[in-house]
Amino acid sequence: MTREAELTTAGGARPAAPTDLSLYTRAAHTSSATIIHEYSTSFGMATKLLSPEVRPQVEDIYALVRIADEIVDGAAAEAGLAVDDQRALLDALEADTERAMRTGYSANVVVHSFACTARAVGIEPSLTAPFFGSMRRDLSPVDFSSDELSAYIYGSAEVVGLMCLRAFLSHEQVATDRRMRLESGARRLGAAFQKINFLRDLAVDWTELGRSYFPGIDPGRLTERQKLELVVDIERDLGAAQDAIPELPDNCRRAIAAAHGLFAELTDRIRSTPAPLLLSTRVSVPTRTKLAILMRATAGWGAGSSR
Repeated sequence: MTREAELTTAGGARPAAPTDLSLYTRAAHTSSATIIHEYSTSFGMATKLLSPEVRPQVEDIYALVRIADEIVDGAAAEAGLAVDDQRALLDALEADTERAMRTGYSANVVVHSFACTARAVGIEPSLTAPFFGSMRRDLSPVDFSSDELSAYIYGSAEVVGLMCLRAFLSHEQVATDRRMRLESGARRLGAAFQKINFLRDLAVDWTELGRSYFPGIDPGRLTERQKLELVVDIERDLGAAQDAIPELPDNCRRAIAAAHGLFAELTDRIRSTPAPLLLSTRVSVPTRTKLAILMRATAGWGAGSSR
């Protein structure tokens, strides 16, 4: 078959060539989509259970969150940027993100791809501003009060869940009471993920970055009782989040159930890990166990399932 024939559709019309903007947007998303798989095997595996319509949008959200996180979590410092330079870079990234959300374009491919998704599903600065605020807080590693920690978790994790929920619900008419339950579930799941990562990353956060996220707790002297109190709090969040899963639409229910299962498994493993070991060990889930959790989510939360 000739190249000319390949470009001709069955009806005899040649498909329209992509515009400059559509080609750029497609290339931008391709760049963003690689990030989740490079940085998180757990989330990367779970996103494969999303419908083809929402998976790219979740990848776009994750990519922006990750590059902002890398500014404050070590990559920028390793490149030689001082804290003031990191803060300036984060400010510039937020300004570029808000401008792209208004205009639909950025020269930063990750920002551009995120902005396209944000404009399509209704993500607004009311969600991105708290996120960038929490990222700035990481550049000032002083102890948190309880109120400061709640605000940090909301901005760093809960709003990310709300952004993803906007994508999941963007093509549905959702009653107000159901939307409120789903938003509460998204926030509780995001909070659980963040708190689990506080414990998983204790060694790096405390010994290398000097961060202490737990009010009234010395991370260097974490006791078993303190660890178990934190685990119980995480389990409460996971329980509340699980209650909302049956109300999620088909396009995401299995993926969210899988992510929930993966982090519940991490929580169980943290519970069984002696507190002192968390300062030198990053708890993880073996690949075989991850695959089993994904298979259970696939089988148990199929299309239309409410269990």
